[in-house]
Order: sequence, then structure tokens, then C-alpha cells
Amino acid sequence: MLKISVLGCGRWGSFIAWYQATVLKNKVISWGPEGEYSYEVLKTTGKNEYVALDKSIELTCDLQHAVSASDIIIISISAQGLRGFMKKVSACGIKDKIFVLCMKGIEETSGKRLSEVMIESGVDKNKIAVWVGPGHIQAFTQGIPNCMIIDSCSEDLKKFIADNFKSNLIRFYYGNDIVGSEIGAAAKNVLGIAAGVLDGSGYVSLKGPLMARGAYEVGKLIQAMGGKFSSAYGLAHLGDYETTLFSEFSHNRRYGEMMAKGNKFEKLAEGVMTAKAMKELGDKFGVELPITNAVYEACFHSHVFEGGDGTKTCMQIILKLFERQTKSEF
Repeated sequence: MLKISVLGCGRWGSFIAWYQATVLKNKVISWGPEGEYSYEVLKTTGKNEYVALDKSIELTCDLQHAVSASDIIIISISAQGLRGFMKKVSACGIKDKIFVLCMKGIEETSGKRLSEVMIESGVDKNKIAVWVGPGHIQAFTQGIPNCMIIDSCSEDLKKFIADNFKSNLIRFYYGNDIVGSEIGAAAKNVLGIAAGVLDGSGYVSLKGPLMARGAYEVGKLIQAMGGKFSSAYGLAHLGDYETTLFSEFSHNRRYGEMMAKGNKFEKLAEGVMTAKAMKELGDKFGVELPITNAVYEACFHSHVFEGGDGTKTCMQIILKLFERQTKSEF
């Protein structure tokens, strides 16, 4: 039995706590900040719209206790809040702790991968793993399995985590490209927004080309950043398209759909800030990212929330891609 603390008790964090306790039978602490909505709902009712917490799970708002009591710390919060959050976590004493990141994003202010943010926060790179890949909570809790990836700079750590976290519900693969796993996982959220715009505008048939060309441009960025081009075609990116580009449960797809219809989506869509970070990475590494740039423009430079015609505005931006010069596919 492993001692696990899950920091963050929102949608994915609450599922992870449920999975670790209910499926894997580990000793689990679920932490959330006092007064925060997700934490208060679990504290009051013992459940949320996704899961009911097992009685064995200890729910707490004491961060010091959550960090010190467990050997493995799983973090599931907003990607853009990681650096500030790690200042609080580090103050609790993190020597010899293993950290697993269950979030998909790129730090907007620096363009850093989330494992790089952890290293800059004082964590040994060989104590950091990332947990990425496809899967929706609503399917998992119905017993529908999926495949995911554990990746790390440490071969020993990735194998230890994958071997100990696997079950009949989640089949884990060992990742072999930490750069590609992180960038691919973050970038699929950007493609999810583009897919939502197509859905909301009635251009659903364009999602096929979006998948093919999206994976290609993400692969080029991964390669320029020192990773493997082929990682874009693995579970972390292309393998996650079904749950991101097509699922009714995808926040990023839903964000794009509502944006195209001129409405706001109030829940977290990590792809928005990831689009901004990826645009800057494309400029930095000299990689052409036409789809990413179109999503960035749609999210930050359309008038969809200011009374403009959102459907036309978003699709005009996406359809600009058809004005590009003819070229070879590969």
C-alpha cells in the first residue's frame, strides 16, 4: 500500500483520489484550500458531480500535513498556478518526495514545461513524473478503461509509478520523451478549442484535416524543442484527440464551441493560455504553427465577447488557413 497525497480536489484531482483509494486501495489524502468551492463541496457532501469519495480518503485543507504524511505527491491544479503553488509546497519540506504532475499545460509567462517549473521550484528532476494521455472521468467511473502514459527523466521512477498505478481501468505505457509527452499533452487542448469552433460553426467535417495537420505542426514544435517528432502521434497528443476534439465532456472543445456561438464558457479551459504560450514558443524556435496561431487569434483578438458576431469572427480566423500557399503535405 502506497501513501498518496493528491493536491487539488477539482474535477481531475477528485477522480485521482477516488482511483487511488477505490481501485488501487492506497492510503490517500485529498487536499484542497479551505473556502475553495471544490473543497467545500467535498467537505460538506463527500462527493461532487464526478465521484463520491471513499470513506478511507482523508480530506484536509492542511497543506503541511498533506505533504509531510505521504511519500508520493500528486498535483492536479491549474497549470498557470503551479509556480506560485510550489512556493507553498516547498515550504512544507519536499526532500525525498516523489511528485507526479496530472495537469496539461505550458507556463504562459515563461514558455516552460511544467516539469521545468518543478525543477526551478527545487525538486530533483529524477523525482518528477508526468501522468498524461486520454480519458474522461465520466467514462472511468462507469468502468470504461483507457490507456495513459507515465513519463519522467528517470527510467526507474517512470517504471515504478506506471507499474504501481496500473489497473484494469487504466493501462499505462512508459513514456520515452518527456519533452514530447508534456508539449503534446498541452497542445491537444489548443486543438480542442479549434475543434469546438468547427463544431459551433457547423464545419464538423474539417475536424479530420485538423487532426492530421494539428499533429504534424505539434510534432515539428516538439522536435525543435529537443523532443521526438513521433511523440505527437502517441497517446499524449494524437491518442488524446477523441476525448478532446470529439467528447461532450471536453472543456476545451466546449470552450471553442461556445466561443463560436458568441457565448462564454465559465469552466477552466487550459488551451487558452497554452495557445498563447505555444505561439511564443513557435516564434522562439522558428516553427510555423498556423493552427495554434489561429486559435490564439480567436481567443485573444476576436470580438466574440464584445457584441460581435462570434460565429463569423471565429470561422473567418480559422478559414484564413485556406489562404495559405499550396505546399507538400510532408
